Amino acid sequence: MDLRDRTAMILGGSGLVGHAVARRLLAAAPRRLVLVALFEEEVRATARALEPYRGSALIEVEWGNVFLPASLAQLERGAVVENPDQRRLVLQDLLSELTDDVLQRSFLYQLLLKYKPDAVVDSINTATAFAYQDPVESAQQLLALAAEGTVDRAAVERHVLLLTLPQLIRHMQILVEALRRAETRAYVKIGTSGTGGMGFNIPYTHSEERPSRPLLLKSAVAGAQSLLLFLLGRTPGAPATIEIKPTATIAWREIGFGSIRRKGKPIPLVDCPEPVPVSEAFRPGARPWCDLGKPLQGVYIDVGENGLFSSDEFETVTALGQMEFITPEEVAEYAVLELEGRPTGRDVVAALDGATAGPTYRAGLLRAHALDRLHTLERQFKTRTVAYEMLGPPRLTKLLFESYLCGQLRSSVRALAGSQAGDLARDGLALVERDGPLRSHILSVGIAILAPDGERLYRGSTVVVAGGGRAGSDPRDAAPRGWVDLRPEQFGMWIARAREMLAQAERRRSRAADSGSDVDWTALGADDPIEPARFATWVFRYEDRGERIKR
Repeated sequence: MDLRDRTAMILGGSGLVGHAVARRLLAAAPRRLVLVALFEEEVRATARALEPYRGSALIEVEWGNVFLPASLAQLERGAVVENPDQRRLVLQDLLSELTDDVLQRSFLYQLLLKYKPDAVVDSINTATAFAYQDPVESAQQLLALAAEGTVDRAAVERHVLLLTLPQLIRHMQILVEALRRAETRAYVKIGTSGTGGMGFNIPYTHSEERPSRPLLLKSAVAGAQSLLLFLLGRTPGAPATIEIKPTATIAWREIGFGSIRRKGKPIPLVDCPEPVPVSEAFRPGARPWCDLGKPLQGVYIDVGENGLFSSDEFETVTALGQMEFITPEEVAEYAVLELEGRPTGRDVVAALDGATAGPTYRAGLLRAHALDRLHTLERQFKTRTVAYEMLGPPRLTKLLFESYLCGQLRSSVRALAGSQAGDLARDGLALVERDGPLRSHILSVGIAILAPDGERLYRGSTVVVAGGGRAGSDPRDAAPRGWVDLRPEQFGMWIARAREMLAQAERRRSRAADSGSDVDWTALGADDPIEPARFATWVFRYEDRGERIKR
C-alpha cells in the first residue's frame, strides 16, 4: 500500500514500538496519523515529540481503554470492576451475542468508524493486558469463598471479568467487524511470544514456579491471538493481516538519571532503621518502615512496557544467551515494510499460511471415490441418510433436510424456482406425515420440525436447539438455527434461492467464453436435480459469504 495521503492509526501509539512506528509512518507522508493510547498525558506527549517528523501530516490523539465500552474507556479498570452498574455493563458486552448495540458501545469500534483508517498498526500488548489480570489467583480466592459459603454475585462477576479467552475472543470479534465496516485495507499486529524468545526454561518469573502460570498464560493468549489473526487473514472482505512477533526484549526509549517509576508512578524511597521480629513483620497493620519523603532516583534505561531497568538489569537481560534484544526501530521497519507490500519474512500470519497443511490433490481425487462408495451403499440398503448432526452447527443439518424435502417435492432447480411457497409448505407437511422413517430420522438426530402453521412442532427426545432458551423469547426464534421449518415463508426462501441460481446460470450462459478454467464448473444448473449437499454449499458460499479464499 502506498501510505502517501492515507490515514493511519496506531493503537498503543505512546508506547516504545508505537512511537517508533509513528516516526517511520510519518516518513511515508500520510495525510493523517491517529495515535491511540491509554492515558491522555502520554499520548499528547508523544504527539509533541513527533512534531519534528510531522511534515504536512495531521496528528490526532485519542486516549482510553480500547477493551472497554466507550462510556467507561477513560476510567481506571479496577474502579470499573468494583462499580456494580459499570461491571454489569462490561459483563453484558463481554458475554452476550455480538449485536449492533455491543459494537456501537465499544470504544475500539467507535475509533475505527470515526477515522476509517486505511492502515492500522496495533502495538498494544494484548496478551499482557489480559493475562496479567491473574485469573488463577482470582479462582483460588473464589474457591476459598465457596468453601466458607460466602460467595456472592459480585465475587463471581469480578472473577468472570478476569477470564482471558472470553475477553480475547470478544475483542477480536469487535476488531474484525470494525475493520471491515471501516474498510481498513491493512492491519498489522505487533505481537509477543510472552517469554522474550526464551522457552520453558525462562528464569525470569513471577513466583516460585518456573515459569510462572501468569507468564505461560501470557504466551498462551499470544498464541491464541496469532491463530485468530490467521483466521482474519482468511476472511473475505477483511484487511490484509500481518503479525510481527518480536522474540527478544525491545529496547530502548531513553537513558537518563531521575526518579524511578513503576507503572507510571514514582517509587517512594523508604527505610527501616531497626529490624522487627519476623512474626511481627507481616501482621495486619504492620508498618515498621518510614517514608523518606522523596522518590527513589538513579540511572536508568527505559525499555517501554517493561519499565525502567538499571544498568545491571539491562546487562543481564540482554546478555548473549538470555532474552538479548531488538530495537523498536527494527520492529517498526518490519511493520511498515509489510504495510507497503514489501515482504520481510517476519510475518507470522504468512508463516502460518506457508507452514500449515491444507487441502491436497490426492484428497480431491479420493473424495470422488468416497462419495461413489457412499452412494452405492445407500442404493444397496435402500436408504437416504442425509444428515446425522455430528458436525456441530445444527444449521447445516437443517439446510440439508430442508433441501432434501425440496428435492422430494420438485424435480429440478427450475421447477423449484417456479413453485408457490404455500403449495410447497402443504406438500412438505404431507410428506413428513406419510414418510415415517424420514420423520423419525430427522427427529432422532435432534432436529425439530415446525409445522406450516407455526403453532405445532414435531420433536424427539433430544432437541439440539431448544426453543425458549431465554426468558420472554419466542420459542420459534430457534427455527433458523436448527429446526426443519415447514412454514410458507421458509419455503419462500428456498424458492428465492432457486431463482438466484437460475440467474447465475443465465449469467454464465451469456458469457462469450464459457469453456475456460475461470468458469465455475461446480455451479448449479437450471435443470440439475436438487441435491442437499450442493444446495447447502451454495447457501454457505453465496448467502453466508463463507467461501474459503486460501488453500
